[in-house]
Amino acid sequence: MNNNAHPVAELMQESGVGFGTSGARGLVSAMTDRVCYAYTLAFLQHLNAINMLSGDRRVAIAGDYRPSTPLIMKAVGKAVEDFGCQLIHCGSLPSPAIALFGIVQQIPTIMVTGSHIPDDRNGIKFNRPDGEILKQDEAGIRGQQVEFPEGLFDEAGAMILDYRLPEIDDQAGQDYLTRYREFFDSDTLTGLKIGLYQHSGVARELLIEILQALGAEVLCLGYSEAFVPVDTEAIRPEDVALANDWASEFNLDAIVSTDGDADRPLVSDEQGRWLRGDIAGLLCADYLNAEWVVTPVSSNSALEHSGKFRGVVRTRIGSPYVIADMQALIQEGKSRVVGYEANGGFLIADDLVGEDRTLAALPTRDAVIVILAILHLSKVRNKPVSGLLLELPERYTHSDRLKAFPTELSQQMLGRFQSGDFTRDSQAIEEAFKHRFGPVDKIDTTDGVRITFSGGDIVHLRPSGNAPELRCYTESDSEQKVRDMNRDCLKILEEWRVN
Repeated sequence: MNNNAHPVAELMQESGVGFGTSGARGLVSAMTDRVCYAYTLAFLQHLNAINMLSGDRRVAIAGDYRPSTPLIMKAVGKAVEDFGCQLIHCGSLPSPAIALFGIVQQIPTIMVTGSHIPDDRNGIKFNRPDGEILKQDEAGIRGQQVEFPEGLFDEAGAMILDYRLPEIDDQAGQDYLTRYREFFDSDTLTGLKIGLYQHSGVARELLIEILQALGAEVLCLGYSEAFVPVDTEAIRPEDVALANDWASEFNLDAIVSTDGDADRPLVSDEQGRWLRGDIAGLLCADYLNAEWVVTPVSSNSALEHSGKFRGVVRTRIGSPYVIADMQALIQEGKSRVVGYEANGGFLIADDLVGEDRTLAALPTRDAVIVILAILHLSKVRNKPVSGLLLELPERYTHSDRLKAFPTELSQQMLGRFQSGDFTRDSQAIEEAFKHRFGPVDKIDTTDGVRITFSGGDIVHLRPSGNAPELRCYTESDSEQKVRDMNRDCLKILEEWRVN
């Protein structure tokens, strides 16, 4: 055996940097140059093994605005070049933009981003020439062995060589801008006054260009040099307060934003109330005249209750699962297939053909299409964004999480509800929640434990795939009730942790 061959599975275990629901994630302190170099080599070796490296062996990379991202991009870039590939450095760019560039050019792409999680963590997203890697690709990467050039790293895993990335190529950003300028008319958003919450989102400059190109008046708000962990599934109280204040002060039609890498949207109504991601996804699917919708089990059931679509498929949480089921529908001959996650990230499986233009497939999470769809839907229906919500079935969702909650502990705690015996599990659930929500009607263990009670209320518990957190999703027919349910659940979960 080659003494310089390092199994990637062992590096993952040693470093704690592993695959979550979307890409590899870990603490910045664990994502050393050596670890990031190894992951990149393993990705390229896997693509080479399945004949998915382009003939000219081009590979494009981009990153978000986290302080740790530039160093990780250097390690990634060095690995790309050491593998004998031509590196295209696309700079700071949204995740969907670099993925789109790869699909159009038919080349692999790599995005350095931790998405919405705090900046003590980061991650790497890998895309094949046809889109995101799927679970079988993750297994292929994990099974690789990599070799390190002698003398490249010091004992701490930092690169000794002063490596520099090539000059930035802005073609990927221009292609992303063109995608929306060509699909929408130049007066699509004329007459709308939109607040753009910029914070540290990597799409903040591109969004200004896109919104203004479509006729909107744009007011830039909340720019930050420091990284802001905007999570569209668990919106921070300070972001709620900011939106309320801006709406009152500036008389806006809506406020829009994204998470750190722009694959998850934030859209508020005219009063500064943020829409839930799964409701934003439903409105986007309706706007695009989708026929088939794929979404995780955690998304709002207003999707089915709306009766707007020919079919709905529910999956585990994570874009690879959504993509896999979208692909299955396409293989069955279905068309106008889209997907979205509870965080609002929207995916398009096949080209959506309209009367005089086409929106090309983009099977990776995107925030911009959701933002533009909701704003235009509000305009064409001559209703404020809040009015669009009144057209939907009255189902409300809320989510929050307990931080610093080890995955092993989450699994151990949820295991008490997953014996496979419905009567036994129902009794355990009702007792654990102190009969707060009534008798159990259904238990879904597709991803975590999703409990439907006889009155229609839903509690869904699952460990996060990206961080040591236990997430709690609740659904009911009252906005106040769903928040109360979530608060009560988290209180009970906290008691479990203490005891």
